[in-house]
Amino acid sequence: MKMKVIFSCLLFIFFGTSINAQTSSKNTAADIYQQIKKLEVFGSVLYVAAHPDDENTRLLGYLANEKKVRTGYLSLTRGDGGQNLIGDEQGIDLGLIRTQELLSARSIDGAEQFFTRAYDFGFCKNPEEAMKIWEHDKVLADVVWVIRKFRPDVIITRFPTTGEGGHGHHTASAILAGEAFDAAANPAMFPEQLKYVQVWQAKRLLWNTFNFGNTNTTKEDQFKIDCGLYNPIIGKSYGEMAAESRSRHKSQGFGVPAQRGKAIEYFTTIKGDKPVYDLMDGIDVSPFNKPEASDYFAMVSNILQSYKIENPSASVKSLIDLYNKAATLAFVTPQRKMLIQQIIKNCAGIYAEVTAVNQLNTIGDSMKLRFNFINRSVTNVNNITISCMGSTVNFKEVVSNENNEIIKTVFVPADTKVTQPYFLVSPKKLGSYVADLTEVGSPEIFTTTASFSIKIDDNTFEFTQPVSYKYTDPVKGELYEPVQLVAPAFINVSPQLMIFSNNKKSEQKPLKFEVQSNIALNEKVQFLARFNNEQKLLFDSVLTLKKNEQRTFIYTINGNELPNNSTTTIGGEMVAASFYEHQYGSLHKISYDHIPDIFYNYQDKVKVLKMDLKTEGTKAGYIVGAGDKVPQALEQMGYTVTILTEKDINPNNLKQFDVVITGVRAYNIHTWLSNVYPVLMDYVKTGGVLLTQYNTNNSIGPVKANISPFPFTISRNRITDETAAVNFLIPDHPALNFPNKIVASDFDGWIQERSIYNAENVDPAYKKIISMKDPGEQNQDGSLIIADYGKGRFVYTGLVFFRELPAGVPGAYRLFANLIANKKK
Repeated sequence: MKMKVIFSCLLFIFFGTSINAQTSSKNTAADIYQQIKKLEVFGSVLYVAAHPDDENTRLLGYLANEKKVRTGYLSLTRGDGGQNLIGDEQGIDLGLIRTQELLSARSIDGAEQFFTRAYDFGFCKNPEEAMKIWEHDKVLADVVWVIRKFRPDVIITRFPTTGEGGHGHHTASAILAGEAFDAAANPAMFPEQLKYVQVWQAKRLLWNTFNFGNTNTTKEDQFKIDCGLYNPIIGKSYGEMAAESRSRHKSQGFGVPAQRGKAIEYFTTIKGDKPVYDLMDGIDVSPFNKPEASDYFAMVSNILQSYKIENPSASVKSLIDLYNKAATLAFVTPQRKMLIQQIIKNCAGIYAEVTAVNQLNTIGDSMKLRFNFINRSVTNVNNITISCMGSTVNFKEVVSNENNEIIKTVFVPADTKVTQPYFLVSPKKLGSYVADLTEVGSPEIFTTTASFSIKIDDNTFEFTQPVSYKYTDPVKGELYEPVQLVAPAFINVSPQLMIFSNNKKSEQKPLKFEVQSNIALNEKVQFLARFNNEQKLLFDSVLTLKKNEQRTFIYTINGNELPNNSTTTIGGEMVAASFYEHQYGSLHKISYDHIPDIFYNYQDKVKVLKMDLKTEGTKAGYIVGAGDKVPQALEQMGYTVTILTEKDINPNNLKQFDVVITGVRAYNIHTWLSNVYPVLMDYVKTGGVLLTQYNTNNSIGPVKANISPFPFTISRNRITDETAAVNFLIPDHPALNFPNKIVASDFDGWIQERSIYNAENVDPAYKKIISMKDPGEQNQDGSLIIADYGKGRFVYTGLVFFRELPAGVPGAYRLFANLIANKKK
């Protein structure tokens, strides 16, 4: 079982370690100089689009570092509905991964990251569908909220309102940006927000036109900016920065080469004044003309002129004077004051952190913390107070460059809430997450924090930062990960899906309850399950467990006791009679090297299906692609599944399998499949079944290998309406009749979409089995093509079995069983 966690808050931008990066953050003297230069510039820009990866990273880097304006990216969704090139995570899990990839990208280009509550439900072809599923007013309110909090002078959309962006979400993001441009300034719109923020009118709304593929929306009479400049302070061009930032989207396979030299970005004005000379025309980004601002800008200028790259700490006193002056100026925002504090800390070389000895810490138990502080310069720093989890430490006097460390054990109160991404605390709705108003917009919210009070040259600075878990990997060195507060016990139930067939007698399968106690436990507990809305007690006894002890309980599900054609959900709940009156669930972890660990809590449940399912064949070979859960589904169908690698693709080995299946995008990521093409074709010719799930044929991963006995091409065509009517083009074809009779109702209950990357330009040797269409379009017949080849059969399908099988859609199982059916050779 995989697990993961996500954390970062835009308020924690100073003093300490960033958990977005997995190594400690560092600020060179050049970095500090660039930060000071940003103090000369006011003004802000908000970029708006729909998904992770939609943002123009080169433009964001240019705005944040060349123009030095405060820059933000608002992604309406977290990318939950896309495909995953690095693992088998889908839905919420994928959204959590892409959230961290976006935060990692922002750590490169210097922009800030925001989200709405909108859930990415998959590709859609028009904005009306997106607005309906998201609930238009809800997501509009979120965009308005972000605008009112961020207060951008300029808003830029990635896509137009006229549909050239292709994806319905893209078009919807532009429509919502235009509506929010006006609504944010209207006190009658979402007045409940005005308790926390004020109305805000941006100066202009622009569309960042583009030239993608065959769509060129740029024109030479549009406003233009050269964003390909080289920044000698940073040591890279914005094209190089953009490539590094975009390459953080690893789940989408978006590693790209660096671009160097001139790079023109084009803009057309949607609302407000059209810029003539500069994007910020008419905006007071350097308000020298204000009498109250003259002293501020003079002080910043003097700091820059006297800055010593070999001794940044020499600027600390001047920066403190600037901070005290800024505190008296109305036009200096709290965010700007925080930036000055960050620069003071960086110049002084202060290292301040609280780290946990363990990553997982149990509520109702002790937690060991390390409090660390180092003054790595000759700056006068003293009277340090650090508070965390109700415990406080003090360092009255500190010696320059001497590590001050105190290790303390604190108690985590029993009523403390477990750590959970704020948008997963309440159950998700169809098209959106649920969150409190004040949480909306934030990528994450830290729940375990430490407060610091530090006296620097007779000025006291106070700040808060997340507590992290720090450890040393023997290969990667010192690493930081988020801290997780967990429940007193976990209970996991497996498998997640169980399938029984109507026609099989005495079929029994074990249901496994795995309990882990995170503290010593001696309680009366119950295991509860719900069968067709009728609660059933599986276990009721006093359970004694030592701390960290694990225990497994087996409950056998008898298929004969389940009604035919039924769906049952068994909840894996362990309820303690009195122990904190707590209902225990499971903890998921998602872990990849390029992002922090991600954890979230959930109530583990098992879906039990009993259906009219017949299979023909018993042994399946599976070539794993980008990641899916089809092998587990095959095992539930009764197949023995063997994962195949390149060395396994030989005639003697393949002849044992009734079917060989390639995972999603297998040909996109395995170049070795080109080498084994003759072997696979011979396997089919001698009587095997080869089923190939969808691949893409584009710049992300061109299909260079031959994949089939007869030619066809892979298109970008898809059917996004999961309820689209399905036409049986060859009703008597075995794919619709053996061993299961497929009927229209087998396409009921499908999720997210019907098919993607359908076949076209199909050789006459193939039979097109079904057709369907999205509203307002022509029928497509390339989602399922089948050809006999020798004694065997080749199948290519864009049908999204990788979504439907893990979701437990009965009709998808019946159809899949037909496609892989092979009588004994």
